[in-house]
Amino acid sequence: MIEQFDVSMVNWARAQFAMTAMYHWIFVPLTLGLSFLVAFFETFYVKTGNEQWKRLTKFWMTLFGINFAIGMATGIILEFEFGTNWSNYSWMVGDIFGAPLAVEGIFAFFIEATFFAVMFFGWDRVSKKMHLFSTWMVAIGSNLSALWILVANGWMQYPVGMEFNPDTARFEMHNFWDILFSPVAIGKFTHATSSGFLLGSLFVVAVSSWFLLKGRHLEMAKKSILVASVFGILSSVFVGFTGDEAAYNVAQVQPMKLATFEGLYDGQRNAGLVAMGVMNNYKKPGDSFDPFLFKFEVPGLLSLLANRQSGSFVPGINDLLYGNEQENILGVDKKMERGKIAVEQLGLYKNAKKQGNDQLAKNALGKFNQHKEYLGYGHLKSVEEAAPPAPINFYSFHLMVVLGTLFPIIFLLFLFYTYKDTISEQKWLLNVGVVAVFLGWVAQECGWIVAEVGRQPWAIQGLLPVSVARSNLTPGTVQTTFFMFLILFTVLLIAEIRIMLTQIKIGPEEV
Repeated sequence: MIEQFDVSMVNWARAQFAMTAMYHWIFVPLTLGLSFLVAFFETFYVKTGNEQWKRLTKFWMTLFGINFAIGMATGIILEFEFGTNWSNYSWMVGDIFGAPLAVEGIFAFFIEATFFAVMFFGWDRVSKKMHLFSTWMVAIGSNLSALWILVANGWMQYPVGMEFNPDTARFEMHNFWDILFSPVAIGKFTHATSSGFLLGSLFVVAVSSWFLLKGRHLEMAKKSILVASVFGILSSVFVGFTGDEAAYNVAQVQPMKLATFEGLYDGQRNAGLVAMGVMNNYKKPGDSFDPFLFKFEVPGLLSLLANRQSGSFVPGINDLLYGNEQENILGVDKKMERGKIAVEQLGLYKNAKKQGNDQLAKNALGKFNQHKEYLGYGHLKSVEEAAPPAPINFYSFHLMVVLGTLFPIIFLLFLFYTYKDTISEQKWLLNVGVVAVFLGWVAQECGWIVAEVGRQPWAIQGLLPVSVARSNLTPGTVQTTFFMFLILFTVLLIAEIRIMLTQIKIGPEEV
């Protein structure tokens, strides 16, 4: 029999983890991008010997340090939540999920921490080249730390390199290299880090634009804009490339997520890519309502991008939920039937082992192995539960794409006017530059929404629903910690903003 659970507790645990992750992701991409920009600035100082580059490096390094320190606090809490709210998850996949987190800890403490101290406190204690090396190691170490987190998350989206142990009811690592080099994991790493580079560039452009609007630190602001614009353009190109590859991987291994990105309910050959549209909030899977109130789409483009083949079939939400015999798609109802057999036979196997009935255990294990790939579906309560909410995924995905298209245009304009040495006269563009960094954060959060909401109801895609991954807590307990963390994170965010603004007002010359 499938265990009953408190839906409100699961939803509050989801909300708490989402809130923590979204606060944490305010700081992480800025850390990834600023670390490399600081390394670029110091490289110019070492190469030229120009003290202006040194003052500029110290200024951006100070802002990087503030963001890095506060981001670590939210990250630590995020990892603790796996043990508090998702203890079943931690138990069932700890052998796999814990490995990349352990490696991340090694990188964070033995690479970042060591060179971080030299970078901040070693200006007059080590040689220029040693200090520059330390700065580059912090940049590389920060991004390699992100690799292991994203490998762990990529495994949740596409579980490979593991086996289910029926004796312990745990997923155990079978091949570490399959997990590390999973196309989903690599795609998430390259896309997340390149988008972090983009946000770091937007941040430098925004602060430098403010200096130019105020008529302060003009030369250093122009130098910063020049470097950040070039880095931002290159990052934007890479973001577009990695985003396309990530979407292709989603189409291959998480077709339901892709269907919600595009609001595609009924699968199509030569499916069009929706460029813009307004979804019908009354639309439900299986009904006859039109998914959109209006839309504008590019014919055939979705099939080409999703499968790298023009005219190919792209399954919709209804195909994936209710099946499509013509396209050989097994519906969730059939998967649930097989999943319930897997759950039942697993229980019989464990009981038979306890009773010493080897023949019954062998028979149960054989039947379990026939259906084990559908184990997670055996815990779903309805077919429709397997579909994530389409509107939030659709709008988040399309807003992210629109903003991602806008940013390289902004960088090109800044680069053009900086090259012509008329950037100080372009007040309209400087104001756009100040605002654009906030749009960068919006795009970042949208990316995590589509990544995480898009795989619901799964903690591990197809294998472990969040209803099973939860801890046995009361809703009130999770609510209490939710609001505690909400207050704490808000205070940390306000503190960062105030410290950042104070340091920006001081400016690079006085650092």
